[in-house]
Amino acid sequence: MKVLILTNKDDGLYQFRKDLILKLISMGIEIYVSVPYANAIGQLEELGCKCINTPFERRGMNPVKDIKLLRNYLSVIREVKPDKVITYTIKPNIYGGIACGIRNIPMYANVTGLGTAFQDDGALTKLVTIMYKTAFKNVQGVFFENTGNRDVLVKKGIIPKEKTHCLSGAGVNLKDFAFSEYPQDGDTRFLFIGRMMREKGINELFASCERLKKDGYSFALDVLGDFEESYEEHIKRLEDKRILHYHGYQSDVKPFIRKAHCFVLPSYHEGMANTLLECGAMGRPLITSNIHGCLEAVDDGGTGFLCSVRDADDLYVKMKKFIELPYERKKEMGRLSHEYVAERFDKRKVVDETIKAIFSN
Repeated sequence: MKVLILTNKDDGLYQFRKDLILKLISMGIEIYVSVPYANAIGQLEELGCKCINTPFERRGMNPVKDIKLLRNYLSVIREVKPDKVITYTIKPNIYGGIACGIRNIPMYANVTGLGTAFQDDGALTKLVTIMYKTAFKNVQGVFFENTGNRDVLVKKGIIPKEKTHCLSGAGVNLKDFAFSEYPQDGDTRFLFIGRMMREKGINELFASCERLKKDGYSFALDVLGDFEESYEEHIKRLEDKRILHYHGYQSDVKPFIRKAHCFVLPSYHEGMANTLLECGAMGRPLITSNIHGCLEAVDDGGTGFLCSVRDADDLYVKMKKFIELPYERKKEMGRLSHEYVAERFDKRKVVDETIKAIFSN
C-alpha cells in the first residue's frame, strides 16, 4: 500500500508526525511526502520516506497563483498512484482535496488550526469557506485538534460532523519530553517559545512584562523563536532594560524548558499548541489564553492559569499571581501539569487513533 502525505513544512512534519510515519512504515506501507524542500528532507528520508519537492507560498490565499499547486498535486498523484492521501494545513487540505476529488483518491485531511481565515465574516472567510467546501466534498475524514475548530467548520456546512475526528493535537512524545525536576527557588523564570508575531500574543506578553518590571517584580523571561514580523527593535529595547533574554530559534528547546519555572503562551488562535504539551509534559506550569487549542492543556488554577485573549491586563494579573505563589506551590503545579498532559496527550494514543480512523474502512 502507498500513502501520500501533502504538507507545507518538512521540519514540522518530521517534528510532530515522525511517530505516525514510523508506525505506518512498520505496517509495511510505503510513504511518499510532497512538500517544499527545506531543512528536514534528509531526516524524513532516513525514516524511509520518498520525498517530492513541491514548492509553494505558505501564506496568503490567491486561487489564481495557487492553481500551479493544484497542477503539481495532480501530477504527483498521477505519478505515485497512492491508495490514500493524508494532508496537513490549509493549502494542502484545499488543493490536495480538490486534486484527490479529481483523481478519485481517498483523502484524510488534518485541520491543525484555522488561522486568521475564520477570525471574522469578511471576504477572506467567505473565500476560504467556499474552497474548503469544494475540497472536502468527497473527503473520507477530517481530523481536528480541538472541538472549537471542528464546530466552526461543521456550523459553516463545510464538513458533516460524522466525518470528523477530534484528536488530542499531535500529542507529545513522553520519552522525548520526559518529566524534569523543577528548577531551584529564586526569581521566577518565564519562557516563551514561538514565532515573533502579533497573533502569538507577543504584544500582550511584552506589555505585561514591562508592567511587572515597573511594579518592582523580579523575574526573567527567555524568548525563543524566529522573527516573522518586525519585533527586532522592540526586543532589543527590552533586552537593554533587562526585561527579557532573546535566544533566537533553537532546534532543541528542552534545556530552556528545564530552566523555566513557567511557560507562557498568550496566543490568539491555535489548533493545539505543541509548546504547551511539551512544557507541560516536562513538568512546567502553563499560563495561556482561554481559547480552544490552548485551554485543553491546562487545569485552570491547578496546573497553570488561563487568561483572556488579547488582554494584557489579565495576562499581567496571571503572571503576577504566579510570581507571588510560594515555591512549593509552583513546584506542585509543575508535577500536576506533567500528570495532566501525560494522561490526555500521549502521542502513542494519538497515533493509534489516527491509524484506526484511516484504516478501519
